[in-house]
Amino acid sequence: MYSFKRICGLLINNPDLYDARISHVEETTGRLEKSLVPVTCANPCEYGHPDYPNSFSIDLTSEMLGSVKPYQRQVIISTGKSDWEREIADEEGSLAMHLSSASKHYRRPPGSHGATSRTKKQDVRNPPGLFTSSEQSRLSILNGSHTSLSCNDVEESVLVLPDYKVVKEVPRSQEGSEMLWRNVLEPTLNRAGKRDGVLKSYPLQYACVILLCSHKRRDNRCHIAAPKLQIALTEALENEGYEVYTDLEEPFGQQAIEDYPGTDEERELEFLNQLQAIADSTDPKKVLILKTSHIGGHKYSGNVVIYTPQGSGVWYGRVSPHEVPAIVKTTICDGKVLPALLRGGVNLSRPKGQESLLSCSTLQHPFYTCSLV
Repeated sequence: MYSFKRICGLLINNPDLYDARISHVEETTGRLEKSLVPVTCANPCEYGHPDYPNSFSIDLTSEMLGSVKPYQRQVIISTGKSDWEREIADEEGSLAMHLSSASKHYRRPPGSHGATSRTKKQDVRNPPGLFTSSEQSRLSILNGSHTSLSCNDVEESVLVLPDYKVVKEVPRSQEGSEMLWRNVLEPTLNRAGKRDGVLKSYPLQYACVILLCSHKRRDNRCHIAAPKLQIALTEALENEGYEVYTDLEEPFGQQAIEDYPGTDEERELEFLNQLQAIADSTDPKKVLILKTSHIGGHKYSGNVVIYTPQGSGVWYGRVSPHEVPAIVKTTICDGKVLPALLRGGVNLSRPKGQESLLSCSTLQHPFYTCSLV
C-alpha cells in the first residue's frame, strides 16, 4: 500500500517533483475557486488499488487543465462496440459519418455561437478548459458501447450531452443525421429541441453518466485503462449504494420530450422539471457507464468524463483505479471537483453559496435555469 505522495513519486521516477505538482494543484484550486467552481482540497487517493501495467506510460508532468476543446453538445452514438475505426467518421454508412457530414454542412460561420445573445456574460473569467456550453456551437461526435434501443437494425440511439437525453431511433442515413441536426442539435435549440413528428427523445434516468475512452485503434493506453476503470467504478459506486448499468435502459412508461404539451418554452420547463426530479431521486440512484471512441488527450489516460442532470460535465485525466473511490465520493456523491485530475469541464461554475455541482446550474439560458429549485 502506497500513499498518494509515494505513488506520484514512483510513477514519475522523481519524488522531488511531488512538491512542484502539489504547488501547481494549489494554484489550480485557487483559479477554480475564483471561477466559482466547487472544489475539494483532498488528495485523490491515499489507498492501494490495482494499478496499470509497468509498460503503461503517460504524461505526468505537463499542464493538463485546458486540454479539452470546447463544445456545445457531445453526442454518443450506439454501436455495441468498445473499439472502432481510427476515425469513426471514416466508417462507410455509419451514423458518425453521416452526422459529421451534416454538421459540416450546417456549420455556423466563424465567430457565430449558438446562443450568445441569450446568455449573460460571466462575472469571472474561466480557467483554460472550462467553458459554458451556451457560448459554443461546436458538436463533438463520439461512438459509444451501448446498443440501440430500436428494433430496427438500421436505427441508432444517440445520447445528447450535456442536454442529458437520448434520442431513441435515429435512422443510420444522411436523412436521419439531418433530422437529428435540425431538431435536436442545431445550436440555437434549447434542451427540449423541436417537434418534428418523427424523432423521439427521453430524459436520461441516471444520477450521472460516465464516459470512459476505450479507443484501441487510436491509442492502446485508453483501451487498457477503460475496463480497469469500469471495474473500479462499479465497485466504488455499489459501495455507495448506486446501481450501475453499462447499457441503456428502455424508457418504459416515459413520455417523449417532443410529446410534452404546450409551447416550446413550456416543454423546456417540463423537461427541466423532469431532470430535477431525476437529480433529486434516491430510489434507486442509478449510474450509466459507457465506453467511447477518442475524446482527445490519450497521453493523459485514463480519461473519464462525468455528466450530471444539472447540465455539468467534468473531464478528468490521469485516472487510475487508485483515484476512483475519491472521484465517486467527492465528485459523484458530493459534487466537488478534484483539481489534481481536472482536464476541463462544461458548465461547472455555481453561484456563491452553492458549493456543489449537484446544486442547480447558474447559467441564465433556456438550457440551464435555476428556476427549478
